[in-house]
Amino acid sequence: MTSKAAILALLSIWGVGAATTLPLRAEETTPSEQSESKDGREAGLTDRVWVQSGTDLPGVIKIFLSDGTLVQDSCWETHRMSAWQQISATEVRWNEDGIDVKADIVTLTANELVLKIAGVGEQRYAPSPVPAVCPDMPKA
Repeated sequence: MTSKAAILALLSIWGVGAATTLPLRAEETTPSEQSESKDGREAGLTDRVWVQSGTDLPGVIKIFLSDGTLVQDSCWETHRMSAWQQISATEVRWNEDGIDVKADIVTLTANELVLKIAGVGEQRYAPSPVPAVCPDMPKA
């Protein structure tokens, strides 16, 4: 019995079992600690497909990948990949054809992203539904 007690004491000293201080269920976290949407995804900027809303032009998307790649696409243009970085909690920057584009993050929730892009204005995005397909674009 004394060897078991010694092992338990050593494990306690080493921090094994420290995870017991974490909540056992998600309901035990406070709303400020829990930043997940209804489908369980974390409310974050990266690794999500954001589709522009509130515009007549369908299918404009931005994907801020966590590896520093920004993928931009639309239903009528060729996709673009650029390097991007988050300068602060409320500012991102990417490069398009040698020109730095600065955007302020006005709103970022699980259901909405609002960017204020210098020289362009506000752009609103929502998470893209899955599956999603571009509509047929009329030929001019």
